[in-house]
Amino acid sequence: MKEERIVWPLDLMLVALFAALLLSGCVATTPPTAVHQPMTVRPEPRPATLPANGSIYNVATARPLFEDRRARFIGDTLTINIVEKTQAAKKSGTKADRSYGASMDVPAIAGLPLKTFQGASFEANSGTKFEGKGENASENNFTGTLTVTVIDVYPNGNLLVSGEKQIGLKEGEEFIRFSGVVNPNTITAANTVQSTQVADARIEYKANGFLDSAQVMGWLGRFFLSFLPF
Repeated sequence: MKEERIVWPLDLMLVALFAALLLSGCVATTPPTAVHQPMTVRPEPRPATLPANGSIYNVATARPLFEDRRARFIGDTLTINIVEKTQAAKKSGTKADRSYGASMDVPAIAGLPLKTFQGASFEANSGTKFEGKGENASENNFTGTLTVTVIDVYPNGNLLVSGEKQIGLKEGEEFIRFSGVVNPNTITAANTVQSTQVADARIEYKANGFLDSAQVMGWLGRFFLSFLPF
């Protein structure tokens, strides 16, 4: 039995490719992230040895009598006060100077040919000078508040937290993400902690609007830029 192959016309293939590219450009994508995953988890069930639910007592929300509301279990929430301020400055200078000189005299000696060069004086000088200066300064401020979720509890009691806040605007969406390791001793009674007290902190502020897309090089430009030598 002869196998039949379907041959697509070239113009139809070009139309399909153009439509796929158009749809991919219209769909808003979530910016990639480097924060710890997952960014949220469900609370773990409590042990079955706890008393059953009653008219007032509830297993899901029960806490010991002298225990506060600070986060300590997987699924608990914790408020992060983002207060990040970095400032850096760098200044460098380089200076090099080099000079060279040489001179030569031709004495007058009787009987030598090329008498026109006898008694002549030759002198050569060269010099090289280089001077370079560089200066760089940067300053960043990031303040805000974000509530994250405890996604893991380490054997020493430290909490691995992660979370995300999405803000939808007319021009697109903004994403504020945070993750890191929190020492329970730094958590205040209001269940908050400063971002400067979080270890391995990863803070992101990204967006997927058309303004951000306009600043990104297209895939065709990146393709040619990857192998063009100029």
